[in-house]
Amino acid sequence: MSETSRIDPALLDGNRKQLAGYVATHFKWEVTNAVATITLNRPERKNPLTFESYAELRDLFGQLKYATDVHAIVIVGAGDNFCSGGDVHEIIGPLVKLKAPELLMFTRMTGDLVKAMRACPQPIVAAINGVCAGAGAIIAMASDMRLGTARSKTAFLFNRVGLAGCDMGACAMLPRIVGQGRASELLYTGRSLGGEEGERWGFFNRLCAPEAVLADAQKLAADLAAGPTFANGITKTMLHQEWAMTIEQAIESEAQAQAICMLTEDFTRAYNAFVAKSKPQFEGN
Repeated sequence: MSETSRIDPALLDGNRKQLAGYVATHFKWEVTNAVATITLNRPERKNPLTFESYAELRDLFGQLKYATDVHAIVIVGAGDNFCSGGDVHEIIGPLVKLKAPELLMFTRMTGDLVKAMRACPQPIVAAINGVCAGAGAIIAMASDMRLGTARSKTAFLFNRVGLAGCDMGACAMLPRIVGQGRASELLYTGRSLGGEEGERWGFFNRLCAPEAVLADAQKLAADLAAGPTFANGITKTMLHQEWAMTIEQAIESEAQAQAICMLTEDFTRAYNAFVAKSKPQFEGN
């Protein structure tokens, strides 16, 4: 009996989607072998974000929790840069004219993008070359893994424009990646973090050649997509949820999560492959 024949069609309709064929409006979206690549595609301006691209990214990541045909995600910028942050003319200029309710609408929208990135079960790999600033640095931070280059320049430059460094979860997430003191330095000064320094600090998982960073990120994502994707989603959930748990709570939560993973067919496939001295072919169920 197939999986779909065991499940009420109404339940499937409400909770499973095919997103490989999604047609993006404000960035590029391509899916190959269950790996989606999001390309921020305004290279002439170093790929800045707009109100529209923020909203579309937020909504797309929100839908990815239901996707059955996307198992890992790569985010990259077109050309020689990742993302220069919010567009000065299309976002920053209009913001200075708004009152508090509309400003809160904007800041909640940007925060909801990070929430959606953290809530989607697919691992996200950021391929970062050149400028990675402001909201671009936040998108990189919110990804699960980051591949950089020697020419990467990452800057949380909010204080350079008169704003606090507490933007889109930076004060909560960045210290967990690079440590409290280093995060404080980046958020107070807004200075650029170079590629080699970023790797030493742990912001980058590793450095790649500029011409290879996208291919390396897609290879990493493909390896993840070929793995036990249900279990990978559980790992991502637990990595996020355990920030707010005691050790005792985390151990109990992991016991429950691992017991659920032991019910999957992928767990049985891995055992059978071990016995047969072969490589398991995971299917995500």
